[in-house]
Amino acid sequence: MDNIAEGLLMYLMLVLLLTCHEFAHAWVGWKCGDDTARLQGRVSLNPLVHIDPIGTVLLPLLMIFLPAGLGRFLIGWAKPVPFNPRNLGNPKRDEMLIAMAGPAMNLVLGLLLVGLAKVGLLLHSSAMMEMCVNAAELSLLLCFFNLIPVPPLDGSHVLRNLTNMSYEAYANFARYGFIVVIVLLQIPGFRQFLSAVTYGTLNLFARIFGVI
Repeated sequence: MDNIAEGLLMYLMLVLLLTCHEFAHAWVGWKCGDDTARLQGRVSLNPLVHIDPIGTVLLPLLMIFLPAGLGRFLIGWAKPVPFNPRNLGNPKRDEMLIAMAGPAMNLVLGLLLVGLAKVGLLLHSSAMMEMCVNAAELSLLLCFFNLIPVPPLDGSHVLRNLTNMSYEAYANFARYGFIVVIVLLQIPGFRQFLSAVTYGTLNLFARIFGVI
């Protein structure tokens, strides 16, 4: 029962972090001159407008009830935020800004959550400190996971612009994107690298705030 309660709490954290992630994409797109996401109601912190039935509901909840070894890696995603490059003042630069807004939001949230963990430490609340550190870890994992340069992850938009890849070629690449991501996650060295940058950043933030 405790494991289920912990899993549900992590799921709630995931939904909130994904909501902030997608909000950042939509807000930056709007500020760059494209109101596509705004007109669809995506410049919002309401989780309901960002939920994807598979990535935000089915898969994460399924992971909670899997055996501990299989369900250890909590994964999920929200509905991608749409944008129209023809509305952007500087399409190449602005597309990368929109793409990086989500990971940047998760990085900032990770820092703020470690700061809240410090408050929990000062209040002698181990539960608050643990919850905030776990949420910070999840936020940083989302940040670095989304930087993988494989469609539909955010890093792929940076790769497309840096390599001058056409939208047609990108769309063809994106057809196999999730397969590539799944294969990458099966490679121990890749998982270790993702874990290293996540925990390395978490430890850096912990040292900044003096959280043990």
